[in-house]
Amino acid sequence: MPDDKRAIELEVEVAGTPEEVWQAIATGPGISSWYVPHTVEQHEGGTATASFGPGPEMQVTGRVAAWDPPRRIVFDGGEGVPGLAFEWLVEARDGGSCIVRLVNTGFGDGAPWDDQYDQMHEGWKVFLRNLQLHLRYFRGRTATPLLPMAMWAGTREEVWQRLTTELGLPAEPIAGERLSTAGRDGAPQVAGTVVESGPAWVVMLLDDPAPGVCLVMAESTGPATGVSVWSYLYGEEGAAAAAEDGPRWWSWLTERAVQQPA
Repeated sequence: MPDDKRAIELEVEVAGTPEEVWQAIATGPGISSWYVPHTVEQHEGGTATASFGPGPEMQVTGRVAAWDPPRRIVFDGGEGVPGLAFEWLVEARDGGSCIVRLVNTGFGDGAPWDDQYDQMHEGWKVFLRNLQLHLRYFRGRTATPLLPMAMWAGTREEVWQRLTTELGLPAEPIAGERLSTAGRDGAPQVAGTVVESGPAWVVMLLDDPAPGVCLVMAESTGPATGVSVWSYLYGEEGAAAAAEDGPRWWSWLTERAVQQPA
């Protein structure tokens, strides 16, 4: 059963008017520019679909449970469907900024739910940082998301050390440091400046292969660790780079992947 007393509650200050922020958090092109590809029917009761990967099992369909632009939107699994719900609230501030609040509810009891809560809490912090970057540097523009991922054998710490070594990145990146994966073990090139980092993740503001943002992450999911090198690339050059580098990144990651037992 969902635990209504347990929720993820986070907030960030972002640049932009409420209307500009609304476009980023409540429309398909907006959400796709800092999270995962979305389609959103823009009315209460509309369908919302999130794509977490190429397979049909990675497509998550839900509902726009509340639609109150530009102040509040709620996504859930549908009328009477148990599970996670996501409420987004926008509050204008002086000086051309807004506070965005996320309330993520619907978590159940038990160890698997505990693990999911912890992973989503940490993950949302990273993606909210990406939302800030999207609205600060690319407001009003749409990114082409490039989201390759794979499962690697080992603990999170072991995999992060291996991943950063093979990409030629420091295991503990420093904000303001310029990094590049160029020519490292066949990996495609991304280059840019570190914005922020944490345990087994780094956020970079890119200038190569196109303007954008790159999130490099290792997330523990049991006996193996999920590895992601996710980029959000802007403009025609970004779309071209995503088309060219996407298959290369998928191959690079999956060549090092581990198959999980059925």
